[in-house]
Amino acid sequence: MTYGKAIELFLVNGTAESLITAELSNWNGKAVKIPRTDVLACDREDIKGVGVYFLICQEDDGTDSVYIGEAENVLDRLTQHLRDYQSGKENYYWNTAVVFVGRDLNKALIRYLENRFVEIAKECGRYRILTKNTFRNTVLKESQIASMEEFIDNVKILINALGYKVLVPVPQATADTVHLYCKGAGAQAKGFVSAGGFTVLKGSTVSDHIVPSFETHGKGYLNLRNELVKEGIIADGVFVRDYEFNAPSAASAVVLGHTSNGNVDWKTADGVRLRDL
Repeated sequence: MTYGKAIELFLVNGTAESLITAELSNWNGKAVKIPRTDVLACDREDIKGVGVYFLICQEDDGTDSVYIGEAENVLDRLTQHLRDYQSGKENYYWNTAVVFVGRDLNKALIRYLENRFVEIAKECGRYRILTKNTFRNTVLKESQIASMEEFIDNVKILINALGYKVLVPVPQATADTVHLYCKGAGAQAKGFVSAGGFTVLKGSTVSDHIVPSFETHGKGYLNLRNELVKEGIIADGVFVRDYEFNAPSAASAVVLGHTSNGNVDWKTADGVRLRDL
């Protein structure tokens, strides 16, 4: 049985575009969402301590990426990221940092958390992961691991509530799910409408033909398709795991290799179009 969760959001400067704190009832951890533009002027004590952080980026092609890190003084580490970008040591540009701190965290615990968050984010496959190396063999007591796994569960709730699905697994079909199909020019895909948009299932094939106009009229979808190939989600023209798109048309465009109206091109086994369901 699942129970409801109470989340307290506080707009520190009175606007949703500025600094936000988020807390769960009966948990000593805290999330702090801070825009890049606010970091240098920030002097908050709660993010000067030990914690983990997510740097949210959007690539030029529109795909989402994230850097996951840990630090004994998170604010100092965020400031260092800004310096590294300015000096050319980092080539990615992040817009927002989401920081998680806790009263009982220490260096060993945040190394464990960083590695677990990178593993989970890779499994979810929603964001490109920019973190290169983590400490994979951190030794913790059994009780510490249990405590950190609970911490992870709470972080999953809060970061999703703040608008970032980096730790949210791709939706799974149920017994009541209506499956839809998209076919054409060598493509044969299967999927279903999901909470975040439209999920294409593992084993679906994409067209081996991309129309020339796709580079001009559907460049964003073409870039997305290329990114899915780069990340190994599509290999040899086949989805190797389930993937959730933000809309049916994005899914069908990637599958077909040309601009598409997903409400028309996704159909049931009986030929009923998505828009008619």
